[in-house]
Amino acid sequence: MYKRIEQLKTDTKFNNMGKEKMFKTNLADFDAWDPRVRLFSLIQLKSGEEVEYHMHVGESETFFILSGQGVYNDNGNKIEVSPGMVTLTPSGQGHAIKNTGDDMLVFIALIVVE
Repeated sequence: MYKRIEQLKTDTKFNNMGKEKMFKTNLADFDAWDPRVRLFSLIQLKSGEEVEYHMHVGESETFFILSGQGVYNDNGNKIEVSPGMVTLTPSGQGHAIKNTGDDMLVFIALIVVE
């Protein structure tokens, strides 16, 4: 099975002011997909926008940074992220990410259910 990225579903998320915040392309847009994978998406986060702090329970989330610059909040410990970095948030932990650069912060997000 294969698809081109143009064939995959992309959702637009909006901030609290009604402006475009990010684009989420579902990389798992196949009929035959492992149900333990709750999310496998290409995320494009606009400059100044963020994925707010949240917890994961019964699942883990990994980010792989493709391009752009940002700050990753790992349970209150903030670190700068750049292309080639990988983050992991295990079950029972929390995280957030903010685009601190001028360009899109682009990363792959993977959520796996325990």
